[in-house]
Amino acid sequence: MNTHALPWPSVLAQAETQSKSLVDYIADGGQIGMIIILLSLVAITLIVAQFLQVRSARLAPPEAVSELDRFLSAGDVDHAIAYTENPDHNSFLARVMSSALVRCSRSPFGFLELRSAIEEAGQRETAKLYRLTDAIGLIAAIAPMLGLLGTVVGMVGAFDTLTLADGPARPDQLAGNISQALVTTVLGLIVAIPATAAHTFLRNRVDALTTDVGEIIEDLAAHLESASGAKPTGAPAQGAPRP
Repeated sequence: MNTHALPWPSVLAQAETQSKSLVDYIADGGQIGMIIILLSLVAITLIVAQFLQVRSARLAPPEAVSELDRFLSAGDVDHAIAYTENPDHNSFLARVMSSALVRCSRSPFGFLELRSAIEEAGQRETAKLYRLTDAIGLIAAIAPMLGLLGTVVGMVGAFDTLTLADGPARPDQLAGNISQALVTTVLGLIVAIPATAAHTFLRNRVDALTTDVGEIIEDLAAHLESASGAKPTGAPAQGAPRP
């Protein structure tokens, strides 16, 4: 009985000494694996930045909505422009309104083209929000391709080992190349799957929030369209309530 039980502790001890840590597996991926890890860090940074940026409170701060509503309901366009151009009030809403109001104040058509000015400014600002999100999507597309590249490189190395071996190649001679082939594939998928999910979620979030902000901007623009005498002179329109 004892003779059969003796090998088990030694087998367990050998398994423990041969077990690899996460760092060891990453190291097995070689240079391509390190590139994938760097891409994962970039993706995490972009995702966190987008979650912090794409929020209702950041795109259209309540205090900005309140102040612009007060100025525009009175036809006080100059103060509205000054408010939106203040760096302390920088937001998606402020940038769109600033661009639209400045354009209309300089146009011979005045506020007749307010809607088109708002639409063009909104498209530009929305495109800026998409840039970081698109970068996340790019990483999601590149990561599995790099994993596939690592797989191919590892298999090529394994076949080179077979070709150069004097006689049958030992398993330990092929282990490094095969490990690189498998590890890079796993790393690429580990990065690509959450990055793809985050890309889709953030794009939908941008669409939803910019639509909500667009409705707020429409309400603000209605003040100028309903005020018959609204002009970019800073004087309140006739019949409009004073702030």
